[in-house]
Amino acid sequence: MDREQEEMQFLGFFGVYKESSKIILSWRRIFSQITLTLILPLSFIFLIHIEVSNLLFRKILYNSIVMDETNPNTPQYNKLSDMVSSEWITLVLFKIAYFTLFLIFSLLSTSAVVYTIASIYTSKDVTFKRVMSVVPKVWKRLMLTFLCAFAAFFAYNFVTMIVVFIWAITIGVNRGGLWVLVLIGVLYFIGFVYLTMVWQLASVVTVLEDSWGIRAMVKGKELIKGKMVLTVFIFLTLVVSFVLIRVLFKATVVDGWSVGSVDRTAYGILCLLLLSCLFLFGLLLQTVLYFVCKSYHHENIDKSALADHLEVYRGEYVPLKSKDVQLEQYQV
Repeated sequence: MDREQEEMQFLGFFGVYKESSKIILSWRRIFSQITLTLILPLSFIFLIHIEVSNLLFRKILYNSIVMDETNPNTPQYNKLSDMVSSEWITLVLFKIAYFTLFLIFSLLSTSAVVYTIASIYTSKDVTFKRVMSVVPKVWKRLMLTFLCAFAAFFAYNFVTMIVVFIWAITIGVNRGGLWVLVLIGVLYFIGFVYLTMVWQLASVVTVLEDSWGIRAMVKGKELIKGKMVLTVFIFLTLVVSFVLIRVLFKATVVDGWSVGSVDRTAYGILCLLLLSCLFLFGLLLQTVLYFVCKSYHHENIDKSALADHLEVYRGEYVPLKSKDVQLEQYQV
């Protein structure tokens, strides 16, 4: 990152993408190592989850249909009932294992990429070995921030369900009630996107500053002010890209659709590579966006202080303290 921090605030949509691309190209070796070690397994876990979940659900659906067409209280019916119950248990256990592994690799990937970019920003010598030694000590803080974000999403969805329930028993689909439901849906989507963007910035704050959990979420909320439009456009481009890759995987690998002589394996590998690149680029974008927001709010980051706190001190990760990163103002 060759730009001075004062200049970061002037980066627009294409500027953020250009800066992120320059970082990847300039440091492609270490980012390739991080991708192969953490992000590629993360992408594989996500895609294999789609395939296996689809197979298990189809099996459950088929056995359920057969069971409905079978006379109750017969040996065949009881056997099918046991099979369906066993398959549901298998699906639930698989989902739990998936979410656990996906969360672990997601937090580890975030730790590695954010730490690496911060080291590059401070012109600090960064190696893959050093990054991997710090990552396990940072992800615990990220877990606390994730739990706070999860609680926020849970509360948000719970309140939305209450609002929809009140709509259903008071207005319903009559007297223009459908338009009210559409309005509720639009407002829900806006709020969901906002919470997601705050969580993404809070994750970067957790790694680079002496804040985690609720404090990191509050800091992310403060940083996003003034750069809302830029953040929304970046977020939407990532979401659209993610949806397109998922649709391609489902159509070509899960459902078996193909073009010409290209088989499912080739499509699966293509989707795996595309998703890995997207995850990596998304983490870079949100970290660069953090520096843009810091610059916009005139919160100058002391590079020497940041470099010192990125070091491993007595075998423990030492985060950057608030006084070093948050309130050192500069004049534009």
